[in-house]
Amino acid sequence: MTALMLAVFTVSVGFGVVLPLLPDMIERLLGGGAGAAQVSRHTGLLTAVYTLSLFLFAPMWGRLSDRRGPRGVLLVGLLGFGVTMLVFSFVDSLVAVYAERFLSGMFAAAVTPVAAAVIGKFTTTEQGRARRLAFVSMAGIAGFLLGPMLGVFITGIAAHFFTVTMPAGSVAIPLAATALLAFLVASAVAFAVPSGEVHDRSQKTTGASGDKTGWLVPKLLILTFIVSAGIGVFEVGLALRGKQELGLTPYQIALMFTECSLVMFVIQAIVFSPWFKPDTTRWLIAPSLAVLAAGLSLVPRASDFTLMLVVIGAVAASAGILSPILTYWISANAGSAQGWQLGKQTAAASLGVTLGSATGGVLFNVAALPGASFMLTAGFVALGFLLSLGLPHLLVLPSSRTRSLSA
Repeated sequence: MTALMLAVFTVSVGFGVVLPLLPDMIERLLGGGAGAAQVSRHTGLLTAVYTLSLFLFAPMWGRLSDRRGPRGVLLVGLLGFGVTMLVFSFVDSLVAVYAERFLSGMFAAAVTPVAAAVIGKFTTTEQGRARRLAFVSMAGIAGFLLGPMLGVFITGIAAHFFTVTMPAGSVAIPLAATALLAFLVASAVAFAVPSGEVHDRSQKTTGASGDKTGWLVPKLLILTFIVSAGIGVFEVGLALRGKQELGLTPYQIALMFTECSLVMFVIQAIVFSPWFKPDTTRWLIAPSLAVLAAGLSLVPRASDFTLMLVVIGAVAASAGILSPILTYWISANAGSAQGWQLGKQTAAASLGVTLGSATGGVLFNVAALPGASFMLTAGFVALGFLLSLGLPHLLVLPSSRTRSLSA
């Protein structure tokens, strides 16, 4: 578990350290003549390229993990991710940044879904599955939580000494540190994670799932896509609105991302604590989607830093509940194909973030449609709410289905 959590933490740090600094990086690479619309467009597209790569490669890595074992896949992902982070420390053109983001996403896609699949295969109880999946999710949030602050504070100091030798300037030091962390965690994975197949409790439930699993999992994947699209619009819009409309400093922007991650971390720790049974989490899906839709619609109406913090809390709490709940129920219905199904979930989430990030960047500066990206996404999430209304009555743990069929 320690090795898996560190692996997910590492790729999350690598993503989180870059996101709040992207607007300033793009301005520097484009030169002094870059306009606000151009900066926002590239901010959204660069984020979308990373998540598009996750979408393309996560199912492949998951299927490979099912067939060949998880250790080799995790090692390739971590070592490749470390190399791309190290290369990113020295890039000095926008084209190179796009290439690096794609390759970085490709290797990151081998980490998060495979780590979750290991838990789905090797955990013997539903309570253990739910809590361990939440631990991995919280490790990812912790990485994203520390990443922005790391990028703001450490690079601010390092830029005084390394701007001449390192063209990427303000992000060179944390990216190099993230690469080193990835190499160290890879050694822990090589020692701790099984290399091949062991006893898989989920194989017992594959037949019991019956035809319901065939359409329940796709429905959960659709909800994953919807939630992730909302998160993609929210993340890009947060950075752009903070810089271009509210005039916030990089420190304040990083603080907003930190609050977002901290709220997600705390809410997951509560929902997946021993106080709650995993089976009851299905009743939280529809209410959380309603809160997420309302929060997204309020983002463009938050006129100052304090109001933004309030809205961020609502969005983060709802998204923080939904992501691990959907992961848990997909894993519970995946049978022996944990890597394949969780890889598809990562792909669905990545496609949602890709489209959301691109939409958030492209529509942000459309004067005729103020707040268009947030309002359109809020409506999209509202459709997800309608789709989820009957879901609690249909989501049943495979063990419960087995007892029902036996009766």
